[in-house]
Amino acid sequence: MPFAELRGTALVTGGGRGIGANVARELARAGMEVTVTGRTEEQVRAVADEIGGRALVGDVSKRRDVAGWAGELGAVDLLVNNAGIGGPRGPLPEVDEWWHTFEVNVLGVYLCCRAFAPAMVERGAGRIVNVASGSAYLPPHGEGASTAYPASKAAVHRFSEMLAASLSPKNVFVFSISPGLVRTEMTKGFPDDAPWTPPECAPRLVHALAAGEFDALAGRYLHAEHDPPEKLRERIAAIEADDLNAIRLRR
Repeated sequence: MPFAELRGTALVTGGGRGIGANVARELARAGMEVTVTGRTEEQVRAVADEIGGRALVGDVSKRRDVAGWAGELGAVDLLVNNAGIGGPRGPLPEVDEWWHTFEVNVLGVYLCCRAFAPAMVERGAGRIVNVASGSAYLPPHGEGASTAYPASKAAVHRFSEMLAASLSPKNVFVFSISPGLVRTEMTKGFPDDAPWTPPECAPRLVHALAAGEFDALAGRYLHAEHDPPEKLRERIAAIEADDLNAIRLRR
């Protein structure tokens, strides 16, 4: 089944490279007017020029920057909170480095949702896609593994789930997705035989979520490779009935 054409406006944070840039390209090809943000002006402007979109330079963890974006753009139909950092390695790294991971990965998501969701609620329509990670639930990778990144992405997922429960009755749908392990600057140290996810998976999933056919799955944990749209279409009823695609403690 071909993907639907899209209309309206989208904001993709961290859209200057990697997953965010590919999501921005996909949404623009589908027909949306796309704005990309990032800290590196050259990168975001290059992507914006390529897709005929708009570039906004700034940091998602800075309240002034996010407020400025909201002031310039006003309302958007789709918010994709993709911006994130890997953070320091090790269980107990330097405090400021550890906390900065949360400032970008968690506070950044919160600030953008707080800036753009109220207008969605006011008009009774909108969608938000927050990029989490499989590290939110996967077993630890052994001694010396990072505590910052997995914990921050677990927080992103739980925040998304709770926000979805509050906003879905108001016709604003919040999704939490894992893009999988995609080859980007953040993952360049991973081995070649790692379980790499094709880079087109995350953009295709975001496209499908933006089209609206999966609104019933707001708040669920969706993996770009393991939950492709063609499979999700067949599983919506089962997911709802059996409380699947949820990170739960079952006793």
